[in-house]
Amino acid sequence: MADKKNGIDQALIRDLANILNETDLTEIEVEQDELRIRVSRAGTPQYVQAPMAAPAPVAATAVSAAAVAPAADARSNKNAVTAPMVGTAYLSPAPGARPFIEVGATVKEGQTILIIEAMKTMNQIPAPRSGKVTEILVQDASPVEYGEPLIVIE
Repeated sequence: MADKKNGIDQALIRDLANILNETDLTEIEVEQDELRIRVSRAGTPQYVQAPMAAPAPVAATAVSAAAVAPAADARSNKNAVTAPMVGTAYLSPAPGARPFIEVGATVKEGQTILIIEAMKTMNQIPAPRSGKVTEILVQDASPVEYGEPLIVIE
């Protein structure tokens, strides 16, 4: 049997930590019977927001209505960057801060293009390729579904 200390499977925790490193995830949680283990990376960026507070109105940094296109036609766009998880999308690192990207901006592969908050963890979403941002398909602080198109990079 695996190395157990105080009823906790240490080998399982090591395996989960290795999965985090191999996949570049920031957090993983496993539940089996009455045992639930969550492993999270230290130093994950925190997006501080008051609990239960209404989102602050976004003024000059708001994405223009023209830049937010319907997602229906973007689903067929092969250049669309899709959500890797379910959560809340944030276009800037903090409320009131400049957005990570804007329509017309040139991004480099690996550059953070937005943050998705999932299970109280802020996950930086990197650009999968270099190119020019032609559309931003989500609004700041809006919920997103897995696979939903977020941004189009040409």
